[in-house]
Amino acid sequence: MADTVPSTAQSGHKQLFGAWLDFNGASRSNIELSAYKLILEAHPEYHTTRIEVGKCDLMGFAKAGHATAAQDRDDGLYDGVRAYYNTAKSKDGTGKKLVNGYLSDQVYFSKWRYTWDGLDYLIYTIAYNDAYGRYTNMNFVLAPHSEELVKDGVHANTDKLLIAAGKWTKDLHDEIYVFDDSSWGKSNELWRSVQGATWEDVILEPALKHNLTKDVLNFFDNHDIYKSMTVPWKRGIILHGVPGNGKTITIKALINSLAARSVPIPSLYVKSFDSCNGAKWSIEKIFSHARKMAPCLLIFEDLDSLVEEKTRSYFLNEVDGLESNEGILMIGSTNHLERLDASITKRPSRFDRKYHFKVPNEAPRAAYARFWHRKFASKPDAVDFPDEICDIVAKLTEGFSFAYMQELFMASLLELSHGDDGGYLEEEEVPSSSDSGSTTDAVVVEHPSKAEDSDADSDEEDGEGKDEGENDKDEDKKKEKKKAAPPKPKRVIPSVEVPDHLQDNRFLRVLTKQAKILLEQMDNTEDEPEAAGLNVKGERAVVATRRSKAVRITRRARA
Repeated sequence: MADTVPSTAQSGHKQLFGAWLDFNGASRSNIELSAYKLILEAHPEYHTTRIEVGKCDLMGFAKAGHATAAQDRDDGLYDGVRAYYNTAKSKDGTGKKLVNGYLSDQVYFSKWRYTWDGLDYLIYTIAYNDAYGRYTNMNFVLAPHSEELVKDGVHANTDKLLIAAGKWTKDLHDEIYVFDDSSWGKSNELWRSVQGATWEDVILEPALKHNLTKDVLNFFDNHDIYKSMTVPWKRGIILHGVPGNGKTITIKALINSLAARSVPIPSLYVKSFDSCNGAKWSIEKIFSHARKMAPCLLIFEDLDSLVEEKTRSYFLNEVDGLESNEGILMIGSTNHLERLDASITKRPSRFDRKYHFKVPNEAPRAAYARFWHRKFASKPDAVDFPDEICDIVAKLTEGFSFAYMQELFMASLLELSHGDDGGYLEEEEVPSSSDSGSTTDAVVVEHPSKAEDSDADSDEEDGEGKDEGENDKDEDKKKEKKKAAPPKPKRVIPSVEVPDHLQDNRFLRVLTKQAKILLEQMDNTEDEPEAAGLNVKGERAVVATRRSKAVRITRRARA
């Protein structure tokens, strides 16, 4: 039979609300402790327990159907900020415009009548903006006082509720843990953003794709082998390479595939080390939570920007596992492997494997074009996109990253939707080989494998063992050499034979036009060694060219 709520609760609530108003109008130091004191004074007939919402989400527990929570606002003793919204999120995570909109409150003081497992409670939700302006809330659970149930200062019925709700809270419910702004939180938005990302969407060199997936899955499948060999069950992997070539979509596919296992593996995503308590405090919090969630996938995106020199030693101590890191697979991604210290990249047992995401060659480009072809297979009337076009596009896009190829398809489809016929460039409009002073068509493409390895080495070699005078002379020589060097040949689209029956294909005409436009944009970025866009994340970014060595790939002479 459910416990009954004492009749004195209402008078106590009125007293408490008045105290809350007085309290917020005065200076105070410890808000949580002061609120706890006010509740004890207002409700002496109850046992009060204060809880951290992030570790025991009672309202989420009730919303999921495991308890009932009814907000008590009939008496008007309630503090909240009411706001109007005209967009609501649908089940697939997209925003949906509402005709009339809706009102919602940001609660600062409220009472709830809460029932779980036949037991009745009062819950106070109290919130405030901390010194940094962040909205912070906490709950106080009130259970009718009983000498039989209260032992050593804790209430047996309250503890039963907190254990059940705490266990539910620890589990992920269509969420991913994200560390940002000095704390862990659950993100349904990030979870939705990775839905639908499968290994079919990941276009990589077959060997790279096979080895990476095998490496990750074998780690979680072979705990017993690690244990029998008395080897720590932990591992680290680095995904590196220029932006726009599949690192982000690979991480999304990993998150989804691990979540779909018979025993799901949770993913923890680290956004930043920023904290008012310092980066070391954040690093300790990150690994402490990962150890509690293990086995798990711990993701550090843009690792080179996260780990700074002043925190590197502390980070490595946590990675090495002064405390046990059993069951933690770390994945770090970076666009600049050369910026990571050798203590991170070259010592086994920290980040053991490095996978290089290069600018794709022709075969992966053709596979990516077929990925888009499959998207329109069910809509033949919308776009005339025969399979033969995929191989033509692969030849036209020498030097394109996957991000550039995505932009190529998106821009072409948008142009088609506006009824454009492609504005196909005539032969005389195509930049000729004579424009660059060469007898052949040339495409200048980034060679990431050379660039990443050579940048740091060349910088060290140039300055090693030289005094300031010699370095100044070297700089003068470099400047003179740069002035005397001939201009780089302009990038042009390679010559590709198009079958007669595709000569008038509208989609191919638009694709070719857009490819030339994008190639021109790539040329423009070469004048900016540190072009904006190097730190752009995601598969939709149009990637700026990095300061790097380049290799010239010559094409056959035009007829």
